[in-house]
Amino acid sequence: MDLLHLIALSLIQGLTEFLPISSSAHLILPSVLLGWRDQGLAFDIALHIGSLIAVIIYLYDDIKKLLCAWLSSFINGGNTAESRLCWCIILSTIPAGLIGLIFGNLIELHLRTLSIIAVATIIFGLALGFADYTSVKTKKLNEFTWKAALLVGLAQTLALIPGTSRSGITITAALLLGFERTAAAKFSFLLAIPIIFLSGSYKVAQIAGDTAIHWGDLMLGALISFLAAYTCINLFVILINKVGMIPFVIYRLILGIFLIMIAIGTK
Repeated sequence: MDLLHLIALSLIQGLTEFLPISSSAHLILPSVLLGWRDQGLAFDIALHIGSLIAVIIYLYDDIKKLLCAWLSSFINGGNTAESRLCWCIILSTIPAGLIGLIFGNLIELHLRTLSIIAVATIIFGLALGFADYTSVKTKKLNEFTWKAALLVGLAQTLALIPGTSRSGITITAALLLGFERTAAAKFSFLLAIPIIFLSGSYKVAQIAGDTAIHWGDLMLGALISFLAAYTCINLFVILINKVGMIPFVIYRLILGIFLIMIAIGTK
């Protein structure tokens, strides 16, 4: 694989995975503008592994507390705020996991078009701006209930539409439910772990037995994706506490309009 392509795609994946700006909208640009070919499923898996490791390291202390509390609830009985939050994450994961398993291939074949990605980038960007501007933003992370978790999980199914942004739609839903920006972002990050893991496991099964894998490229791509994602998560949390979601909304609108112009120009 060309080194420039590898670095660029790895950076795009790492920087956009957890920001509410749609990784699909960015990953389509190199192929549309520069004619770059698809780098393959194995490379895609490697990049997601890199971003998965980044979010696990960033949330390590939280994940440790949640898992310990969850396991303790089986052994000792009773529920704590941490064990309930762990159940909420599991519940939120189920809708997108089921829909993705049933309709994933259909969506990949028929919805991954430039026009759909452009329109979704704009519409769900406006939804994020509406949620950030109108919501009360008073609830903490430990105030998630099963109802709130289910609603966020149902919203996450919309991320199967390319251009929506998984982090964007889950943060939007959490904000509309009254959660603070940091709580909404952290819940979105926690949700990313099982989703990326399940998606990655499914893709690994698809390439099982493939001997034409360039492990050096995959390891370098995963490393770059990890570094980009970890840096991005840290900066994102700092930024939303200071200025909110509006910069991302504006960016999405500009990107969506740009994609529409490209779509019109290529017809």
